[in-house]
Amino acid sequence: MKKEKKKLRARTVSRSAARKHDKLIDDRERLARLEPGGSAERAIEIEAASQLPLRAESYACLRCDGRVRYVEDRVLDVGGGLRRAATVACKQCGTTRELWFSILTPMLN
Repeated sequence: MKKEKKKLRARTVSRSAARKHDKLIDDRERLARLEPGGSAERAIEIEAASQLPLRAESYACLRCDGRVRYVEDRVLDVGGGLRRAATVACKQCGTTRELWFSILTPMLN
């Protein structure tokens, strides 16, 4: 005699799917840190600071694949070199992400 499987409640199925989705997002975020722009050591090289907002907005949200908008950037001294950390936010879900850039041409004073 085979024992019939108990039917899962809708809430149980929903919570299980949400946990799987969260694990997928965590994996995508870990992979993004290894890609260009994911860390200061892997900064994206650009010619001028004016290119930064456009390049930052060309990336998709890691959580929902939506479009992001440029919020701000900061100049940081990382390991003897200057890097810019740009913050972008998703227009759909609001998730923020930091992208790293390195400007090839020096600033003239």
